[in-house]
Amino acid sequence: MARTVYEFETSPRKLEPNYKSQKKKKGLEVKKTAPRQAPHISKEEKRKKMKQTLTVLALFVVLVAISYRNSQINEKFNEVQTLKTELASIQKENEQLEVSIENSLNLNNLEQAAKEKLGMQKLTNKQTVYIELPKKDYVKSATEEVQIEEDGNWFTNLINKIFNR
Repeated sequence: MARTVYEFETSPRKLEPNYKSQKKKKGLEVKKTAPRQAPHISKEEKRKKMKQTLTVLALFVVLVAISYRNSQINEKFNEVQTLKTELASIQKENEQLEVSIENSLNLNNLEQAAKEKLGMQKLTNKQTVYIELPKKDYVKSATEEVQIEEDGNWFTNLINKIFNR
């Protein structure tokens, strides 16, 4: 066989022949027989192999199920995290809007906006108009009696109609 290791010498390597000598050994003869049959496997051994195969298959299925469950958990966790970040940003924006609303509700700011944007002015005494209202009370009192009609049975209604009660 050829050598595969590198040699650090300057002399060339020697090649070995690839063939083997075909010397026949005397006294040994090969007998040809029928082809070999597969060894007989007992039912117990078959059951053991089947049990091992089913165990490995069941283990594989369990591992796949666990892996799938973990991937689902990771997806939901990521979804929760994104929703939390959205919630935080919305809350921050909400607080900023509340501060801007409080600033805009200041009376000085309202007065300034009314003067600048709408061109409004404060009233003078000449523009004030007073209205006199009569001191008569417009609320009507309840003078009528309230009658409550009770729905009785048909016999009491008939007697009431006869005697005009």
